[in-house]
Amino acid sequence: MKEGKLVIFSAPSGAGKTTIVKHLLSRNLNFGFSISATTRKPRGAEQNGKDYYFLSVEEFKNKIEREEFLEWEEVYPGCFYGTLKSEVERICRNGQNILFDVDVVGGSNIKKYYGEKALAVFIQPPSIQELEKRLLARSTDCIEVIKERIAKAEHELTYVHLFDIIIINDQLDVALQEAEEKVSEFLDRSPDLKNCE
Repeated sequence: MKEGKLVIFSAPSGAGKTTIVKHLLSRNLNFGFSISATTRKPRGAEQNGKDYYFLSVEEFKNKIEREEFLEWEEVYPGCFYGTLKSEVERICRNGQNILFDVDVVGGSNIKKYYGEKALAVFIQPPSIQELEKRLLARSTDCIEVIKERIAKAEHELTYVHLFDIIIINDQLDVALQEAEEKVSEFLDRSPDLKNCE
């Protein structure tokens, strides 16, 4: 059976990463989506096991102790995100390519783990001011949370050199096309991931 290839998308919150990932999942690229685990509460219509695995802090910490995560991070105090090893295995078993939608630290850690076997893409907002505008327009967070996210985004932009490709999401249609072209090129030329490891 053909083994999958890994593509990682990371970005500061509000840069448009999830929109680009959803677009790629709709294309015929044989992607399985790696569902992240988090201790945050669901937003809007998010569903457990589809958008995220929603865990309690205690459940998350138990999985850390049992070394069930490929990578994990305490993004904000008491708010954890991570990638379960079982997700990579699940998608690999299905013979699909693996698409990660993870935060910047998680993305750089997965890239470090898999090296050349993975393509790491950083979605960059055109500016911090534009990012703030987008987060305000999203209306999912209070102003204090948005300020936290902006401060975090400024820090996350310092990780950009750890990624293979940077796409500036100034115009969404252009960013979608660029992402699809770069990912397709990688899938065509990269070696298969052997044994899901």
